[in-house]
Amino acid sequence: MGYDNVEVPSAGQRVELSGEDELAAPDDPIVPIIHGDGIGVDVGPAAQTVLEAAADATGREIHWMRVYAGESARETYGENLPADTTEALREFKVSIKGPLTTPVGAGFRSLNVALRKELDLYANIRPTYHLEGVPSPVKRPEQMDMVTFRENTEDVYAGIEWEAGTEAVREVEAFVAEEMGFDDTIHDGPVGIGVKPITEFGTKRLVRKAIDYALEHGRDSVTLVHKGNIMKFTEGAFRDWGYEVAEAEYGEEVITEDTLWEERDGEPPDDAVVVNDRIADNMLQQILTRTDQYDVLAMPNLNGDYVSDACGAQIGGLGIAPGANVGDGRVLAEPVHGSAPKYAGQDKVNPTAMILSGRIMLEFMGWTDAADLVRDAVERTIVDRKVTYDIERQIEGGEKLATSEFAAAVVDNLRELA
Repeated sequence: MGYDNVEVPSAGQRVELSGEDELAAPDDPIVPIIHGDGIGVDVGPAAQTVLEAAADATGREIHWMRVYAGESARETYGENLPADTTEALREFKVSIKGPLTTPVGAGFRSLNVALRKELDLYANIRPTYHLEGVPSPVKRPEQMDMVTFRENTEDVYAGIEWEAGTEAVREVEAFVAEEMGFDDTIHDGPVGIGVKPITEFGTKRLVRKAIDYALEHGRDSVTLVHKGNIMKFTEGAFRDWGYEVAEAEYGEEVITEDTLWEERDGEPPDDAVVVNDRIADNMLQQILTRTDQYDVLAMPNLNGDYVSDACGAQIGGLGIAPGANVGDGRVLAEPVHGSAPKYAGQDKVNPTAMILSGRIMLEFMGWTDAADLVRDAVERTIVDRKVTYDIERQIEGGEKLATSEFAAAVVDNLRELA
């Protein structure tokens, strides 16, 4: 298709699909990139520099296609999320973005949520692992090696809400009390009401994606994290539907925790993934107290938001935490952190989260050698104490680097490791 304000690279090829869901990346893919708002102007180019070097070191080349959302889109298009951008992300299948800020009165609950819904990127995937040399608030951060799968399209993030004081909320309140019989549930006075949809369809495709990931990456377990003891028909259903997927679709490749103890005295078969479940508040304790006992976590949207951030705290914070939004045959990588506008353009902040988000993108493209180089080079740079200000102020003997200087140091180490 044609684009109004975007230049498609003259060289390079599209990433295609192999089968229903598998990406088949050429050695010279066209990859759309949104630098993002605020510090995106710094971390976006830094990530490009490192990812280009990783591709080059493994005999490949990335052809970047700059597209726009948020502030940069308002400057170019007069709107936050132009059709050029969504069509490019849809057409070229593999892409990466920096942080976006949704301005007040913008018409979106969140630009990030809007992108996920528009492209049906239903799984938010966040691998959380410690890099040697990064200060952490826990004693043994190296035990943290979890991958969270957060459902991206449902739960309270679906945006079905009614504002206190409106005629609409009064109608909903009356319906709940008079028609549904919950006449003593809502306190008197102004009330905001929301609806929390959890569907069998949304749950099963998310859990399926998590189990497939665990099998492909040699992970031992998938834990369904829910609050089903209280929200029995939403999060309790999430748990039940998750177990249904495990029991009905995977044969001997997957075993549930109950079956494990009933039939095997707790000893899992070789190469099988164990599916279990934990209550969400208990899980927040266990990621601290039994960190090394968990692998892949699958959960509804809000739980995923809380738990993945808590995991990120154990490895040193969201400034180094990567993520990606994944659908069927489509990946949009993005860092977990926000746009921090007060630091924008200062060439100061840590680009590690966006660089490692690019690593996830490379893995989904099948470029595991390039992805491993990125991780190893970032870690070596930090071990050498060549770091940005956020880490330098927490360690002794560190060399404080600008964003662009840190990216250059990572590239130097990457080329030595290649």
